Amino acid sequence: MSRRRLLTGAGATLALTVGTHLPNTAHAVPKLEDMSANTRAKRIDKDPFRLGVASGDPLPDSVVLWTRLAPEPHQLDSGMTDDPVPLTWELAADEEFAEIVATGEETADPAFKHSVHVIPEGLTADTVYWYRFTTGEWTSPVGRTRTAPAADTSPDTLRLALVSCQNYQHGYFTALGHLAREEDIRAVIHLGDYIYENPVDSAGGDREDPDLDLPAEHDAETENLEQYRLRYALYHSDPDLQAAHAAHPWIATWDDHEVENNYAAAHSQDNVPEDEFLARRAAAYRAYYENLPLRPAQQPEEHSLALYRRLRFGTLVQLDVLDGRQYRDDQSNDDGWKVPSDETNDPDRTLLGAAQEEWLAEGWQASGAVWNLLPQGVVLSRRHRATSGPYEVSMDAWDGYPAARKRLLDAAGAAELTNLVVLTGDVHVHYAFDIKRDFDDPDSATLGVEFVTTSISSGGDGAEKPDDWDVLMAANPHLSFYDGRRGYVLLTLDAERVRADYRTVSGVLSPGAPISTAASFVSDSGAPGLRPA
Repeated sequence: MSRRRLLTGAGATLALTVGTHLPNTAHAVPKLEDMSANTRAKRIDKDPFRLGVASGDPLPDSVVLWTRLAPEPHQLDSGMTDDPVPLTWELAADEEFAEIVATGEETADPAFKHSVHVIPEGLTADTVYWYRFTTGEWTSPVGRTRTAPAADTSPDTLRLALVSCQNYQHGYFTALGHLAREEDIRAVIHLGDYIYENPVDSAGGDREDPDLDLPAEHDAETENLEQYRLRYALYHSDPDLQAAHAAHPWIATWDDHEVENNYAAAHSQDNVPEDEFLARRAAAYRAYYENLPLRPAQQPEEHSLALYRRLRFGTLVQLDVLDGRQYRDDQSNDDGWKVPSDETNDPDRTLLGAAQEEWLAEGWQASGAVWNLLPQGVVLSRRHRATSGPYEVSMDAWDGYPAARKRLLDAAGAAELTNLVVLTGDVHVHYAFDIKRDFDDPDSATLGVEFVTTSISSGGDGAEKPDDWDVLMAANPHLSFYDGRRGYVLLTLDAERVRADYRTVSGVLSPGAPISTAASFVSDSGAPGLRPA
């Protein structure tokens, strides 16, 4: 069975039986042969491609193509029946589809909320393609994607974009609209909080859009599968998010809000019993897979999803995409900003879990790439908010797992990595850090750099500098830059250096804000440490 057909074969009959929130997808559904293609197509009398298209996880010979049928995105049933629907997909060498290089048929199965994950294979490395889907009289928007360079080649320059934290009710996704128009982006790396679990009122919260008129089903926290599916439909209906997905392939990892704020493995921060929380997590993980361009290897099993994975862009870049939520120990000291305790400093505490730590260390040993990039969810570098102790630090970030951070940096040292670049989201501000061997000693060796991207909309408009900016910079001499406005980071890499351009919009509470570059920093290959570009 080819990977392209996996979802409509065994995957379409996968049974999830954890808790009462998930359907048993082994229930009987009408067989495709029971009705003609024309009959099935006629059942969709509105545009079913209102959630757009997406691509992701590019390899040299393949890429994931995604869409989900939803003629009524704001309704629980998405305006679809329980019937499977046939789709045709096309991949072309040109935007006009004069030269189609691959085509095929898929089935949008109700068991996966009529989403499809197509994996065309045998493609040419480092090549731009255009793609679209068709069902009945309806044709999707056109998406643009690009395969990765061949394993034994090195692109002269590689340009990536970093995004994080898009809270629908905190404002418009204006930055994503600008990102859609950026040129030569090889991939967008989403660093977590793709959705938020909180209720959304009829006007979309701070968007205050009276024409939106969302049904009451949106005004509830996401807890079961249909609620998570509905929330993804709301986000995918945003035109700026659709444009950014259609313009570039995406590589995604999660943080916490895809399930619940600050959850840790099977631990709910709302003290929900473990069996109930695992059922909620299973629902959230399934909806995450259904709504992002992930490969069949990431298809969830019960309440687990194998999200950490490795991608390469020739010999220039290795991406080790981490999962910092599914395997971590619970936050110490009841979470929040606290002074570290004996529990915090327990040498056995983990943020990644033993298996993922081992996988990362082995991958670094075998890397050979010029740059080793580490997309992950929470800030790795130390952060203090005062210039004298005792110092409180975030129990949810790597500061709350100091032994795990030391193991990670020791593994990088053992692999003799000279170009470690950590990519982070979560905190709704732009940061630029030097990663120090000893954060208490500004003169200690710099082991790598960390680029933290601000949110797309979470936190509203934000402010360039906080009231305690002078204290923040003095307390963290390894911090080169801070900006609390919304936006994204453009990352440009070549054999000599990595450059980060911190892009910000003037506001997100009304659409159409302009974008500008707030600052740019570079770090040289073989000599890590940030300096202004």
